[in-house]
Amino acid sequence: MDYSIFLRLINSNMIQNSVVRISCPDAKGLVHKITGVFYFNDLNVISNQEFVEPESLHFYMRSEMSGLVDREKIINGLKGILPKEADISLNIKRKKKIVILVTKEHHCVSELLIRNYFGELNAEILAIIGNHDGLKNLCSRFGVSFHYITADNISREQHEQMVISKISDYSPDFIVLAKYMRILTAGFVKHYPNKIINIHHSFLPAFIGANPYKQAYLRGVKIIGATAHFVNDDLDEGPIIKQDVLHVDHTHSWQEMAQAGRDVEKLVLAKALKLVFNDNVFVSGNKTVILE
Repeated sequence: MDYSIFLRLINSNMIQNSVVRISCPDAKGLVHKITGVFYFNDLNVISNQEFVEPESLHFYMRSEMSGLVDREKIINGLKGILPKEADISLNIKRKKKIVILVTKEHHCVSELLIRNYFGELNAEILAIIGNHDGLKNLCSRFGVSFHYITADNISREQHEQMVISKISDYSPDFIVLAKYMRILTAGFVKHYPNKIINIHHSFLPAFIGANPYKQAYLRGVKIIGATAHFVNDDLDEGPIIKQDVLHVDHTHSWQEMAQAGRDVEKLVLAKALKLVFNDNVFVSGNKTVILE
């Protein structure tokens, strides 16, 4: 290749890191065949992880590479050597674009804003949408646009259409529910399959309704925690991305439990988003496979 052309390719960001993810029925020699496609396309494998699910014999592989990416040529090459049922994705490594939905609680969105400010989120927060306006000043301090869309005196479907319309102005890669306290309809979810990420306390479904931490305190629970998951049509039953717990005892008041729970929630959400934004997460039915 002419050296001047090579420099122009570098300057135009055509040579960069990329991630290929493959999911398909297992077969002999898959890793050899896949890496052969990378080799013949002049790609250098930086890291590689594979996993075969023992019961279903399903194969998962995540490869991070550097080199000049010809997407069509690579995808066609992989299709030529993989089973026809293979699911293949190729993503250039970049910050993911996200829109965050909030209600009143600040702890999760505050964590994301701070991490984003210091470049620790691997994302670009395009906007924050709230069905209450109490977090507007917080968002403005970080220079992030806040859109208040009230749900008062309109139907759930009307409100969701207004939210969808505003989201469409930004075309995000993912939507993050940072303690967004509204149940989404199936009509909303179908717009963003495996693109909506939610955080909730892990008491569900044991402690539902108002004040779950007080309910847990009265029941004498010994652990509290949080779960980050993709949203599907079943309430709080989508594929789980990340969970964590901490121990409590009878000396903790329900208010102390609630504060500890909020601390767990914000960290679990941030860790889950890091996995998703780094293309580490495969959705397999109603569960996830995570290759790091």
